[in-house]
Amino acid sequence: MTPLKIELKTSPHLKQSGSVEQIMRHVTYALLPICAFSVYHFGISALALMITTVVTCVLTESLFAKLSGKRSSVSDFSAVITGLLLALTLPPSFPLWMAALSGFIGIALAKVMFGGMGYNLFNPALVGRAFAQAAFPVSVSTWTVPGHPDRFTEFLPSTLAMPFTTPAPVDAWTTATPLAQWKFEGVHVETWSLFTGMTPGSVGETSAILILLCGLYLIARGMMNWRIPAAVLGSAFVTASVFYWMDPTFYPTPWFVLLSGGMMLGAMFMASDMIASPITRSGIWIYGILIGFLAVIIRFFGGLPEGIMYAILLGNAMAPLIERITQPRPYGTRKRRDAV
Repeated sequence: MTPLKIELKTSPHLKQSGSVEQIMRHVTYALLPICAFSVYHFGISALALMITTVVTCVLTESLFAKLSGKRSSVSDFSAVITGLLLALTLPPSFPLWMAALSGFIGIALAKVMFGGMGYNLFNPALVGRAFAQAAFPVSVSTWTVPGHPDRFTEFLPSTLAMPFTTPAPVDAWTTATPLAQWKFEGVHVETWSLFTGMTPGSVGETSAILILLCGLYLIARGMMNWRIPAAVLGSAFVTASVFYWMDPTFYPTPWFVLLSGGMMLGAMFMASDMIASPITRSGIWIYGILIGFLAVIIRFFGGLPEGIMYAILLGNAMAPLIERITQPRPYGTRKRRDAV
């Protein structure tokens, strides 16, 4: 009689077939249509900005891996995604040297210092964007007129500015974003323009429909948890609806809140960061609702017209606590009582 063999293994016993490299590669694929529309919308300056941030992020990660003697994780596309997302959150006219410095800070401070891939608490692209907001407030809030006839043959005047100089904006090339127009001028841009993307803004945040479709691609392939963007956008819609009901003459419509600025890009591609977000079912909903609520509050009552970046970073900071308090009780155990 053949003896029965029992194979014992540690958890997890159920594993997803896709590897980290495969998931990151498909996230890159999902971002490419947004990048292509950005180049069409803003021209070669947008292309140069994306190339600069991607190359800087990849080189920074390779450099620190070599200095520490660790295996480089460049091949998993995570640094490429960080570079693309950072570029998509910046103005098209943002000087390239500032973009390179922001990419270096994003990888070095938010990823390498936390231990590398899989250990970062904050989204590296948003850390780089937050650095740009703090270090270069004028350049990061200078917006470009989209669809300029010479955008494929000429760089925007500030793109090739010399390092450590402050480029002077050219009035003929600059304009205000829909959020800034509402915040400071009381002007409401029509919803259809926000939906299609024919408005000024950051490189990759203008076309809400394109961002939504690219996010749905990842959701359909099981590479994005749909609950996070649903919670963020749902919470933002409900919060904005309350204020709009209180004073519709002052506050914008909920649809304006969802389609303008970086709300759609942040909800789809940044709040859903697998590493910086909770993994428990109830924690995911709490995390997304918190981000959507904070984004609207910062927009309506903060000094800046946009709030999704800070809302996501605050959500990242709260994610470990949210995950801890929402951990399900193991089967067969009692609820732990903290010692008095």
